[in-house]
Amino acid sequence: MSLQKMIQSYAPRCPQEDADRWRMLEALSRFPDVLTRENALCHFTASAWVTNQTRSKVLMVWHKIYRSWSWTGGHADGNPNLLRVAVREAKEETGVQKIEPISNEPISLEILCVPGHMKRGAYVSAHLHYNLTFLLCADDTAPLHAKPDENSGVAWFAPYEALEHSSEPEMLPIYKKCNARLLETK
Repeated sequence: MSLQKMIQSYAPRCPQEDADRWRMLEALSRFPDVLTRENALCHFTASAWVTNQTRSKVLMVWHKIYRSWSWTGGHADGNPNLLRVAVREAKEETGVQKIEPISNEPISLEILCVPGHMKRGAYVSAHLHYNLTFLLCADDTAPLHAKPDENSGVAWFAPYEALEHSSEPEMLPIYKKCNARLLETK
């Protein structure tokens, strides 16, 4: 399924998702480079809410830029298959190599404001991430390894603990939404 069709078929469950869904579709029609970071205004990203088999834990990374425990994810970098991007990023950022989608459809979509920051010695201006979030499953006994250029820790938390460990207040509503959708899959 194309990214445009995936977003068109997504059933928004709140006003935020409805508004963001339309903006994403508009960006896809207006910007030929919206799948790459060459679009400095906005570009697509994919995130993952990684859980274990029993849905009792979620896997988080200590993100160096945001200085917070957060979900895994990254830039599309030209790949329109955001599910593959989410899986790839989860593997790279956690060291867990067996990570599988619970569903091929996103569990959430959101437009995230990224403040200006330094990355690899260069300044990155503030911009928007047009993000799709996928629910993935991993073995909670597999060895964990940080990705030193992006994070300095990887850990499993109970879903409610993930919220307590995040120091990004703007992410809490999204993580709560992900936890609610996680519980729907039990």
